[in-house]
Amino acid sequence: MNVKLPLALRNASLQVLLNAFDADTNPATIEFYTAPQPLSGGEAITTQTLLGTWTLAKPSGTIANGVLTFAAIAGDVAADETGTIAWARIKDGSGAFVMDGDCGVSASDALLRFNTLAVLAGGLIDPLGGSLTSGGG
Repeated sequence: MNVKLPLALRNASLQVLLNAFDADTNPATIEFYTAPQPLSGGEAITTQTLLGTWTLAKPSGTIANGVLTFAAIAGDVAADETGTIAWARIKDGSGAFVMDGDCGVSASDALLRFNTLAVLAGGLIDPLGGSLTSGGG
């Protein structure tokens, strides 16, 4: 499928996501898990291990030119477990599911990027950055 959307519509769709992240008075969180990533968003966690959690700023990001860029994120200074980050789950401040997304190394086009995906229990999970681009430009 090849779809082209006007910039105003792309920005509006990202605003819906940003509003969902910031829906609660508490800030949204991003939880990092080992593989496998569930096939459907919000599916129950089964064999995956929670490695750590970030807390987002409020507001959690900004939108410009069809891209939602997360605001500065403080890393998790004490990871819960040892493992390899495969994917992330974003929840609003009440803990309600908003979205799941992929994680990758700095050169990837993953939603969230890291210098390394390897995590040591008690270690730092430090963000390089994250953004969502609405396609169809």
